[in-house]
Parts: sequence; C-alpha cells; structure tokens
Amino acid sequence: MKPESPSPASWPAPSASSRFVSEVVAGGAVGERSPDENRSGVLGLIVLVGIFVAIAVANIWWFVFAVGLLLSIVLHEVGHYATARWSGMKVTQFFVGFGPRVWSMHRRSTEFGVRALPLGAFVRIVGMNMMDDVDQADEEQTYRSKSYPKRMLVITAGSLMHFLLALVLLSAVFAVRGEAVLLPGAEVVSVGDNMPASGVVEPGDVIIDIDGRQVVDGALGDVVRSFDPGSTVEIGLQREGVETSVVATLGSNALVGGDGSSAFLGVSTVMPVALEQRAWWTSPWHSASAIADQMWMSTRGVVTVLNPANVFSHLAGDNADPMTRPTTLVGITAVSDDVGQSGGFAGVIELLAFLNVFVGVFNLFPLLPLDGGHAAIATYERVREGRTRTRYHADVARLVPLTMAVVAMLAFMFMSGLYLDIVNPIR
Repeated sequence: MKPESPSPASWPAPSASSRFVSEVVAGGAVGERSPDENRSGVLGLIVLVGIFVAIAVANIWWFVFAVGLLLSIVLHEVGHYATARWSGMKVTQFFVGFGPRVWSMHRRSTEFGVRALPLGAFVRIVGMNMMDDVDQADEEQTYRSKSYPKRMLVITAGSLMHFLLALVLLSAVFAVRGEAVLLPGAEVVSVGDNMPASGVVEPGDVIIDIDGRQVVDGALGDVVRSFDPGSTVEIGLQREGVETSVVATLGSNALVGGDGSSAFLGVSTVMPVALEQRAWWTSPWHSASAIADQMWMSTRGVVTVLNPANVFSHLAGDNADPMTRPTTLVGITAVSDDVGQSGGFAGVIELLAFLNVFVGVFNLFPLLPLDGGHAAIATYERVREGRTRTRYHADVARLVPLTMAVVAMLAFMFMSGLYLDIVNPIR
C-alpha cells in the first residue's frame, strides 16, 4: 500500500500477469471493440431467442422465472451504469453474458451487447483501480478519480437495485394475492404407516404443542425429541379449525433405522401459513420488513453454504439438509416449477423477489471480485486518507492472490452445486 498524489498524471501500467486477472480485478472484459467494428450477430440472437422459446414450450413456469431472472440481471447492471454516468465516469461496455461477443452496438462511448455464455452480465467502468491502464485523456472520468461517496454509490448500486426490485415485486404480490404469514405449530402432511401417530393424528392437522411444549417455526421434531421414547404425551392440535387434543405414545427413531435413542412420532409436516391481504399503501412497509428478515437469513445462509465441510458432506451423501447445500440457477429453476404449480404466477414472482434479496446480499460480501470487495477497498482508502483528505490509492496488485482464491472457491461452489442439482435435485 502507498499514498498517491492527488494528481493522476502518472498511473502505473497494469501489473497483472494475465488478461484473465486483469478482467477479474477490473470488473469486466478489457478487450474493447471499435465503433467501426459493429457486427449484427443476427444468427446468435436468433439462437438465444430460440432457447427462451424452447423453455416456454417445455415449462411455462421455467420461462416466467428465466425472463424474470434475466430482467433482474440487466437491472443490476443498469444500476451500475446509470449511477456511473451520473457520477461522470466513463462506461465502455454493457454486456449481458460472458465469453465471445454474439452481438453489439455502440451508443455514445459505450458498447452494448450480448455474449455467448448466459452466466450473468457486466458493466465496464474505466479506472477501477491502480491495475487498470487508462488513457490520460480519460483519467478524469475514471472510477478511481471520483470521491468516496460517488464510488460507494456506483459500486453498491447493483445490490440496491436488487433490493428495490424485491420491494416492488413483493409489494405487488402482497397487495394482489396477500402476504404469507407463518402460523403457530406444524401442519401434518402425511402420517406414516404403523407409526405412533397412526390413527391418532390426521393429515391436515396443525400440531400446536406436546404436553404444553410449544411448536415454534414448524420445528415439531425438536419438541418430539425433547421427550424420551415410550413417553405418553398429550398433543394439542387444530383440526378443521377446531382446537382439540389427542393422546399418543411416542416410539423411537429405531422405527426408521435409527439407534433408538430419540423419541419419534412418525409424521411429515410443513410450516403452516396463511395469506393476509395487504392494502396497496401498506404493502411496501410489510415488504420492507420481509426483505429485512430475508437479508438476515441470506447472510447466515451464505456463511453456512460457504463452509467447505457442508459442501463435502453433501457431495459424499452424508447430508440431506437443503439449507446447507450449494445450489445453482439450475436447481432454483427446477424449484420454480413446484412453486408455480402450487402458488401460480404470484408464487414465482415472490420467489424471484427473495432471490433478488439473496443476490443483493451475496454481492455485498467484502471479497473481490464481488462488488462488496470494491466497496471494502474504497472504504479502506477513505480511512487511510483520514482528515487530510489527501487521496490514498490501495495497491490492489497485492490482493490478486486472494482474489484468485475467491474465484477458485466460487468456481468450486458452482460446480458442486451444479452436480448436486443434476444428480440430487432439491425436492
């Protein structure tokens, strides 16, 4: 790390050892095409449109989800693009997809287009850091030359767009269909044959408590396991809206191949929910509350999924908990079919809203090449400047090994999630 003079007259040339490293650190492809090299790429666009048509024919819910996801990705980059232009930064590229160009056109100083691999999108802003080589004529329009508030606005604008989109989508769903509100207890989906609950508990019952011990957030298993096998308990439940109670003698998990040390009831349950209609003027408030909860759960979820022990346990088949496994858009798209079948269009839109929250949170993690990594660097530079306000520029070259490690980790998570989504889909 070293302080730099306020004058941008002598930026060093990039010290990255490869084009790949340069693109990762710079935040986008560094190879730019001249406006005179515009290519129509009509055939490539027809192929991409054909893919979406094929998805629509195969499954309408996959199509709705794919279109919504594509719009979310584009709007993320629109956030970066619009705030960068407003802040006086030069944006040279705005692409959907990665890899080889399929089609592009130039408008003002920006090349807009589509690339072959539909794995995301990017906006290329010049001068993201010291490693980014920029013509002297463009130095005043670089990201690194702007004030800390402007840099933070631009780099967080993508995630802010995700949160805003989630707010709009959830507000519409809550006003039209209603908000899914978690009810007390656990709703019984099925009762196993020859189990302690057979003939006592029925599908559709909502179990509220067992011997006065409340069932919280649908966690019936935790309450059951707090008793000893063979205990006779009173189960408080709601049946067809009427509160009642039944008596059952708990068995042990030996009934399902366990070691017999834990109590077992023998039912399959889900968390009971009810739809509560929200007025259009109050739905944004309820949506903001739901987004805040989802942001906290997303943060915990990212930390859990990034734990290598959890990934290896899933790959080895020793872990069946869907909350601890990595997944990809292949798995989420498959889930969208189930959501569409049960919740219709509103259900898929709600899924998209919560996915936007997750992506927004994940993208703010303080690791390069994520936006949060650039935000962390900008904040570090501002702290080092102190009250002198003399510009300080971090030597990002020192972070290249860590950045490559993060890229390798993300690639491993992606490949692991894709493998699991194919061989062991989320049900």
